[in-house]
Amino acid sequence: MQALVNSADETIDVMDAGTTMRFLTAYFSITNQRKILTGTARMKQRPIKLLVDALRAIGAEITYLNEDGFPPIQTHGFNGQKTDHLEVPANVSSQYISALMMIAPALSKGLTIQLVGEIGSVPYINMTAALMNDFGIHPEVDYKRGLIKVPNGNYRPASITIEADWSAASYWFGFTALAKEAQVRLPNVTEKSLQGDRVIVDVMEKLGVRSNFGREYLELTKGPSIKHIVWDFKDCPDLAQTVLPVCAAKGVTGEFIGLESLRIKETDRIAALTNELAKIDAKLSEPETGRWKLEPGKIETLSDPIDTYHDHRMAMGFAPWATLIDITILAPEVVNKSYPGFWEDVRSVGYQTREEK
Repeated sequence: MQALVNSADETIDVMDAGTTMRFLTAYFSITNQRKILTGTARMKQRPIKLLVDALRAIGAEITYLNEDGFPPIQTHGFNGQKTDHLEVPANVSSQYISALMMIAPALSKGLTIQLVGEIGSVPYINMTAALMNDFGIHPEVDYKRGLIKVPNGNYRPASITIEADWSAASYWFGFTALAKEAQVRLPNVTEKSLQGDRVIVDVMEKLGVRSNFGREYLELTKGPSIKHIVWDFKDCPDLAQTVLPVCAAKGVTGEFIGLESLRIKETDRIAALTNELAKIDAKLSEPETGRWKLEPGKIETLSDPIDTYHDHRMAMGFAPWATLIDITILAPEVVNKSYPGFWEDVRSVGYQTREEK
C-alpha cells in the first residue's frame, strides 16, 4: 500500500493484497487517475464486482481487462458525482464498505450507504469510522437502520499511535493453548483496541489461555480448557485459522457460524482448513448451510507437510502444532504479507527451524 498509493506507474501490481486492491481501486477511481490494477493468479479470482458497480454508480469509469467481475481492471477517470446514495450488501467483505466510506468525503455531495441484509464485520466498519473521525471526517453509522452517512469534507493531519496487530498476536495465543507450559509476553499490546480480532482474548480463554494486561504489554499463561466450543466468527473471520487448528489438535469439538467470507480470501480458506485439518484426522464439515462442525483429530503423527495455499494465515495458524510434534510447512515465506518476522520470533522462544530445498 505504501509503495503503490503514490506510484506514478500506470500498472499497479498489488500481488496478493486484497485490502490494497480494494482500497486503491476506490482511491484511483475517485481521484481521476488512469491505472491498471492487477495481482497474482489468485487475486484475479477474487471478486471485485460489488465495488466496481458501486464506483460506476457514483461516476467512475472502470473496465475489466479479462473476466467481468474480477481483476485486472482499468480505471479511466471520474466524470463527476452521479449519485449520493448506494445500496450495498452488508454480508460481504467489509473492505468494500470501508473503501467507499474513505473516499466519500472527496465527493461533492458526500455519500449515504444503505447496508442491505445482515451486517458482517461490524468492528472493521467501526474502526474505519473511528479513524476517519481522528482525521477530521465524522461519519454517522446507524446499524439499526443499516445506514452510513459520510459528509463532504477535507481530511486534516493528525497524530495517532497505530495499534499492535491483534491478528498477528493471535498466533501466540495458539502456541500458549497447545503448549504444556507457557509464559508469553507480547509488547505494545494494550487492552483497549478498535480491532475486532481483540476478541481472541475471549475465544482463547475458553481454550486454556489466561490474558493479563500490564502497562504496554500482554502476558499469556496457561489456564483450564473447555471440551466443546461454539463461536460466531462473523465479526472476526481471520481468527478461524488460529482457532480451528488449536481445537483440532487439543481435542476440542466445535460448532461455528460466520465463516462464509473465508471462501473469497487469499484462498478458499474453508477448503484449505478442511484439507489440512484432515491430516491429523480432524473433520471440518458443513452439515447445514452456514453452520460448520469440527471433530478433532489426533496429532500423534503427522507425515504430510502443511500446505499454505499462498495464504499467510495458513502458515501461522498451523505453526503452533510444533508444540506437539515436528511439522513441515510449505512455502513458509507467505508470512511476509503480514508478519515478516514471524519465523524469527518463533525461533526466539526456542523452536528450531530449518529450510529444506
